[in-house]
Amino acid sequence: MTLVLGAVAYDVKVVTIWDGFRDWFASRGLDFDYVLYSNYERQVEALLAGHVDVAWNSPLAWVRAARMGPVTAVAMRDSDCDLTSVVVVRADSDIHDVADLSGRTVAVGAVDSPQATLIPLSHLRSLGVADITVEYHDIGVGKHGDHIGGERDAARSLIAGTADAACMIDGNHLLFGVEGTLPAGSTRIVAQTPAYDHCNFTVAPGAPAAEVDRFVSLLLSMSYDDPEVRPLLDLEGLKSWRDGRTSGYAQLERAVGEVGFYDSAGNVTAEAYRP
Repeated sequence: MTLVLGAVAYDVKVVTIWDGFRDWFASRGLDFDYVLYSNYERQVEALLAGHVDVAWNSPLAWVRAARMGPVTAVAMRDSDCDLTSVVVVRADSDIHDVADLSGRTVAVGAVDSPQATLIPLSHLRSLGVADITVEYHDIGVGKHGDHIGGERDAARSLIAGTADAACMIDGNHLLFGVEGTLPAGSTRIVAQTPAYDHCNFTVAPGAPAAEVDRFVSLLLSMSYDDPEVRPLLDLEGLKSWRDGRTSGYAQLERAVGEVGFYDSAGNVTAEAYRP
């Protein structure tokens, strides 16, 4: 039988990635296909309804899926593990620690971005910072921050002086420096979250066990030294696949609860969220 994967079309490269993986799996005897969704909410619902066997889920999509029914994280990228988000200010700012953020404007990514909104704002609350004005940059809503346009716009707002601080994942802080969005030496980090995990392949009950096991086995066998698969791994942003784990989602679970993003059954309850 065909193993069907769901993925979100956050970028045109997604088609190239999954077409390539489909051919690679087929050459190794796995009948594999994929379906693209415009947003993660629809993808999670499709997974739990049995329309797809595996979902390539954002961390926020994992949180929702786990609330909707028993699911398993079967694999993830090496680059999904032990990430952090940072709160940055301009290098010449009079903000020197998180206490100085009181009464200031903090730019974030899209309302549904775990790394540029939900997790760093929760971290600031845990540090006692509550009286801030949050400036959202809602680009690609429904894609859970995979479209980093909102995160990039938050960085631009910081440099333009519209915001006093900005939240972003640590890797994008470096990327924005390389590409010039944040000129070299223009920012300082005033807060950094504990480590958390990002995407995973999620399986719901009813998925064909033998095909899922074969899928995971083939993923874990991929080698970055293989010239056939290396371009696909580069596009997907990893060097190797790892077994799935769920220990790195506690911060996001807490953030979701704090703002009422989903209820306990996985229903969308965030008032400002319309994917």
